[in-house]
Amino acid sequence: MTEDEATDTLSPRERERYDRQMGPGVLTAEGQEKLKSATALVTRTGGMGGPAALMLTMAGVGRVIIAHGGELISPDLNRQILGSEPLLGKPRALYFAAYLRSMNRYVEVEDIDHEPDDEEAKELAERSDIVLSCPPTMEERLRLNRAASEARVPFLDAAQWGMTGTLAVMKPGETACLQCLYPEEPPFEELFPVVGAISSAMGSLAALEAIKILSGSGQPMWNRMLTYDGYHGQIRTSDLRRDPHCGCCSSMPSAREGS
Repeated sequence: MTEDEATDTLSPRERERYDRQMGPGVLTAEGQEKLKSATALVTRTGGMGGPAALMLTMAGVGRVIIAHGGELISPDLNRQILGSEPLLGKPRALYFAAYLRSMNRYVEVEDIDHEPDDEEAKELAERSDIVLSCPPTMEERLRLNRAASEARVPFLDAAQWGMTGTLAVMKPGETACLQCLYPEEPPFEELFPVVGAISSAMGSLAALEAIKILSGSGQPMWNRMLTYDGYHGQIRTSDLRRDPHCGCCSSMPSAREGS
């Protein structure tokens, strides 16, 4: 496929919309076309998932599926950028999706007003080209990890606490999975402290990795975890180690071609 052929389904207005992200060092026209034909699942869409979903939508990922249950409350507003004061007490997924649609007419946004269970997570992952895991609980993160592993689609896990955030980038069957890192669920702190700026930073970095993977641009951070300690101003990356006895991925075949 040539670049001219790759842009056949991009309208002139779409090309104008994405003009600043097509060129040397960013996306090719073919890469932009790949984004348009891709589907990304983001759950949840609060402090990290909200910025991630917003960046994917603005970049032109053709279909963005978001999942987030419950209603917006005041303590959410230090980090959940898809919310606002007038939306307090209203269902998050519905209004978050409306905001995303307002940011890009060329992107289809599907909203789910709850956190998916095992079966639904699997079904959603099978309909997606990439899964961005941004929920607070390890139970949900491991559920999404299993779903992405079974669907054999790339899996990005973002996490946060205080002024520190992590981002791990994984490919089922070829890299470690989240269960390799956490074979047992660690304790969960319901009302953990967090500064909104770290949430947005990690969510945006997750979106950047997803954009690179989906468009075939740059070098994805496969099998590595980035940790940003904002309190001390330190950044490090660590290689991940696959557990040969992992109950999730030890017998998993290679990721599907092209992912």
